[in-house]
Amino acid sequence: MPNTSTNNLYPVFLKLDQLRVLVVGGGYVGEEKLNSLLRTSPDATITLVAIEISEAIRTMAETHAGLQLVQKAFESSDLIEKDIVIAATNDKQLNASVKQAAAEAGVLANIADTPDLCDFYLGSIVNKGDLKIAISTNGKSPTVAKRLKELFNDSIPPEMDQVLNNMQELRLRMNGSFSDKVKQLNDITKVLVADKQPARVNEERKWKLIASRMIWLFAAMIVGHILLSSVPLPPIPELWGVAKEYVNQQFLLFMLAGFLAQLVDGLLGMGYGVTSATCLITAGVNPVSVSAAIHTSEIFSAGVSGYSHYRFGNVNKKLFKHLLIPGVLGAILGAAMLVFLGEHAGQWLMPIIAFYAMFLGFKIFSRAFQPTNINVKVKRVGWLAGAGGFLDSFGGGGWGPIVTSTLISKGRSPRFTIGTVSLTEFFITMASAATFFFTAGIGHWPVVVGLLLGGTIAAPISAKLAGKLPAKTMMIGVGIIVMIWSIRLIIKSFV
Repeated sequence: MPNTSTNNLYPVFLKLDQLRVLVVGGGYVGEEKLNSLLRTSPDATITLVAIEISEAIRTMAETHAGLQLVQKAFESSDLIEKDIVIAATNDKQLNASVKQAAAEAGVLANIADTPDLCDFYLGSIVNKGDLKIAISTNGKSPTVAKRLKELFNDSIPPEMDQVLNNMQELRLRMNGSFSDKVKQLNDITKVLVADKQPARVNEERKWKLIASRMIWLFAAMIVGHILLSSVPLPPIPELWGVAKEYVNQQFLLFMLAGFLAQLVDGLLGMGYGVTSATCLITAGVNPVSVSAAIHTSEIFSAGVSGYSHYRFGNVNKKLFKHLLIPGVLGAILGAAMLVFLGEHAGQWLMPIIAFYAMFLGFKIFSRAFQPTNINVKVKRVGWLAGAGGFLDSFGGGGWGPIVTSTLISKGRSPRFTIGTVSLTEFFITMASAATFFFTAGIGHWPVVVGLLLGGTIAAPISAKLAGKLPAKTMMIGVGIIVMIWSIRLIIKSFV
């Protein structure tokens, strides 16, 4: 028989700055509850009681005047003149005693991870200025509520707060009865729920067509160049004789670079450029060929990755549009400048690239220790994309570590950030590779083939290991290795 139970909870929004809240517990659970309360109500009046209080909570108290810390064991007298209490400990016996004392005192209680003892739940909250949405799963799955919160956070534009302000001003200017105002406002806002499915389908087709044509165009450029430079084609034995000269120990190093880079990228979602660039420069490849080869070989993997994210709905189209044009322009400028400097100031270029690689290694290393931040609107996304595209072309990598890390550090959803940045990366690598093709030719094709072969071998391995190895450990390891390699290159450049 199907389950016909319904969620009978009644949602309310409390003015915590006018209520007195007691939190019992000063560890990780208490910190999590305080984060939720203070994120949505920074002026809340909260008293926290615990025998041990973490440093993170003490830091919160320094920036929130309404948070009072009392280091002692919980007593029923702590509930005097309190409106609600939250038991936030891992001690089930203590949580139960808090609930019993609250019931006797007539105080509403929330007991962490024990829905049956709760008088109310702390749901996931979507906050966009004056718009606030609370999500409840009736205590069944906080994880699902958290994922829905991420979905709404990315779906609702930051401009919604301005829409609310405009609607309020419009409502105050309207004349007539209450029903007349409701009818007028309904007519104005019906565009928000209009069926946009046909437009969405047409937009998807447009972007698919653009991506497909760019891939075919670039492929035709390379094939045409090879054919025109080889007509008439020599016999196959002669072709093999020429190709055999390139299959040597250095070619195996190119394959190893592709293998390691793809392994890192498949496990972390970033690091292909900086890993392969560090390996290739160590092998003695000049910086222009390094960046050109990396971006040519990345076109295929970036195209597959970006399309997959698009198909699975991991792309924020508004963010994509903000990243695309500045990122492409930055990539073209970076590639052109690298070719120019490679010809006129090659001896100074190596240490610059090495310092930049060390910076990226530090970025990856620091990502392992970054806490989850509050969602903050990212300003100047175009400048961020332009800088990421420029440094990615100029340094042989960095689009992921710079753009992805910055957006996620500002509280952007990792799912939509990685998906959007991955899709944009296809166009970045396409623009960069095309610039190198027209300015430096394709004399770096052995490096490209080596990277592709090594990456092809590593792809199924990294896919199988993805999610099974701890991401934090991988980030620390990759960051340290890249920094060590970079320091070695810097020393080598000046000695």
